[in-house]
Amino acid sequence: MDVLRIEGGRSLVGELEVPGSKNASLAILSAVLLGKGTTVLHNVPRVSDTLIKARLLTHFGAGVQWREASLIVDSTDIHPGQADEETVRSIRTSFYLLGPLLARNGQAELPAPGGCRIGARPVDFHLKGLALLGAEIVLEGGVYRARTRGLRGAEIYLDFPSAGATQHLMATATLADGVTIIQNAAVEPEVTALAAFLNRMGARIEGAGTSTITITGASSLSGCEFRVPSDRLQAGTYLAAAAITRGDVTVRGILPDNQTALVNKLREAGARIEEGPDWVRVSCDRRLKGIRVKTMPYPGFPTDMQQIMAAVLSLAEGTSIVEETIYESRIGHVAELNRMGARMRVEGRTTVIEGVPSLKGAAVEASDLRAGAALVLAGLAAEGATFVRNVRYIDRGYENFEQTLTALGASIERLDSQDLEEARQTLE
Repeated sequence: MDVLRIEGGRSLVGELEVPGSKNASLAILSAVLLGKGTTVLHNVPRVSDTLIKARLLTHFGAGVQWREASLIVDSTDIHPGQADEETVRSIRTSFYLLGPLLARNGQAELPAPGGCRIGARPVDFHLKGLALLGAEIVLEGGVYRARTRGLRGAEIYLDFPSAGATQHLMATATLADGVTIIQNAAVEPEVTALAAFLNRMGARIEGAGTSTITITGASSLSGCEFRVPSDRLQAGTYLAAAAITRGDVTVRGILPDNQTALVNKLREAGARIEEGPDWVRVSCDRRLKGIRVKTMPYPGFPTDMQQIMAAVLSLAEGTSIVEETIYESRIGHVAELNRMGARMRVEGRTTVIEGVPSLKGAAVEASDLRAGAALVLAGLAAEGATFVRNVRYIDRGYENFEQTLTALGASIERLDSQDLEEARQTLE
């Protein structure tokens, strides 16, 4: 088990570009099975989630080859296949393969999904939508078994604008007979990216990025070449790192509009923000002030930045209120940050943060991907050494995390299992 060792107290300064979006890549790597032939995907981040997802495709007949930051997928001959339960359960988006496999083969089997433990993440919206498209799905022994006599267009209303359900149903509908309309669709940038990819393969999708998406089914799709857009969540993490360390960081090659909610809250807290056509700069030379944050579906404040923002606000002057409206259990960071001297308490879905002047290094443990990133940011700002365990969660969504932070001036290194005892002794 790897551990990140961080010596805090250094301001992060510099410029960087982030890799491609993990979430967009995972959605695309489900939809890629819809297109016959070879697809070349550029700017795919090599994080554990995308590596697992790419390997999972081979269980269904796809040929997969990595070439640096590009991934080549041959989906000419796709069969129903049988993926092993452990691999499928390791990432939630494995479930998004169900619809595309059904569209290509008329049948599919997948174990129930897994992923980070951040609260209930039911697949009801997915199942209801697939049923409206003509799928017959049963859950037997923890395995979803799906069949169809032919997918057909349908009107689908989502009770909640779920990005995952929107992506899954939109992709599946591209090969359905007739027109599909998804109402109350998610408008996340990753939905728009997936629609652009599907249209590149020959799909006919209109309205992506709005609450109503119209898909006119095609008889077949073909492989294509596509570049995955930059990861807005990685970008946001580095911008937040500038704020918590009183640094000065510019992230380039991104869409500033995708950072609007985050930068406005950082600005409200007292950070300085500058923006250009494809870059955002965050700088800070003083203690921030407490603010109120409420997560909402895009374009609201992203749930994936909630824990990271809580770490930033742990050092802000006054009281901050962070309300989580998406996932009821996304609080694994609270107890660990309190180990470092933060003063946080959970009241239902709200975290009340009484800002402290400083944090102290400690041995802490990541409970999920973004909680891990939050603990790293706290360690960067803390006095002394911080050891973050369960790095495997961080590796799910951040490519070359410690190398990128080091280039910005951080003191951070990865210790393997042989170094753990020495790390413990250092803390004692």
